[in-house]
Amino acid sequence: MNSKHNRKSGVRTVWLILVGGIILSLLLSGCGGAQQPKVYHVGILTYGTSFTAIGAGFKAKMAALGYTEGQNIVYNTQTAAANADSAEELRLAKILVDAKVDLIVAFPAPSTVAASAATQGTNIPVVFAYYQIEGSNLIKSVREPGGNMTGVRYPGSELMSRRLDLLLEMAPQVKRAWIGYDKNGPNTAVALEALRQSAAQAGITLVEVPATAMDELAADLAARAKSADIGLDAIICMPDNFSTAPDNFAVLSKFATEHNLPLAGGVASQVEQGALFLTGTDATKVGELVAPVVIKVLKGTPAGTLPVVTPDQTLVINYKVAQQLGLTIPDGLLRQANKIIR
Repeated sequence: MNSKHNRKSGVRTVWLILVGGIILSLLLSGCGGAQQPKVYHVGILTYGTSFTAIGAGFKAKMAALGYTEGQNIVYNTQTAAANADSAEELRLAKILVDAKVDLIVAFPAPSTVAASAATQGTNIPVVFAYYQIEGSNLIKSVREPGGNMTGVRYPGSELMSRRLDLLLEMAPQVKRAWIGYDKNGPNTAVALEALRQSAAQAGITLVEVPATAMDELAADLAARAKSADIGLDAIICMPDNFSTAPDNFAVLSKFATEHNLPLAGGVASQVEQGALFLTGTDATKVGELVAPVVIKVLKGTPAGTLPVVTPDQTLVINYKVAQQLGLTIPDGLLRQANKIIR
């Protein structure tokens, strides 16, 4: 009798131990999952130093939305030199693809083009920033970009038209505006079309200098400096590396200062370095706009189904430069300005 009772007790004990072990294992498994959340690996592809504020704004917004670097998100940043060619951009993009990142954030246009090419045939989505979609075949439309891409656009055509209009409001004496540009740049065709239309309506002559290297633009300005008539009344920065890279802009700014010319800038740093004004997009805010898009994609929404975002335009006026040039800025423009440097 006791033997049977002992055997039953032993079996019951074994079952209790097994059941308890299973329950404990499940509990520990649940706790372990809570302690070890999914860690996302995001690649950032960019170049130079002119657009660092986009990356900073993006990371700061991601942190504010609960994605802490080193905890639940890791960034792999590949930065090309300011004058890097497309082959170098593509090489860096492939580094991110080979690293099997969950997503690539790319800015500006050359980095976006490289990211698109490098991710073909993969399931890696791309979220771009500061990319002009007009004139591009990388996406289908603003509403539904398709493929593996979406992001925050660069409103190039609108900005270039406004850049000329603002220049003429601040410096109505301008009749000839010099634009040197990368004739192979991804943003060039749309920017030129917008400027040519606005210039024709305003009766302004565009002094166009197409180039394949910044040295060609520097040589053009150097030759003009030796002439009795330099052949221009103002300089307008174009949306390409020949204008946005700091070293390149320094060449334009030096010429404008030496010849007392108004210079219309295109990126934030330029208005601190001699440009009369900047009309563009706030780089930090562009980066902040990227973050919610990235989060949606990381959570499973196909990038190509998310509409492209258009950022607000910003106007910064360098009042000190206006005074040096002897220009009177209309009160209406001063009221419109997001920032005035005095």
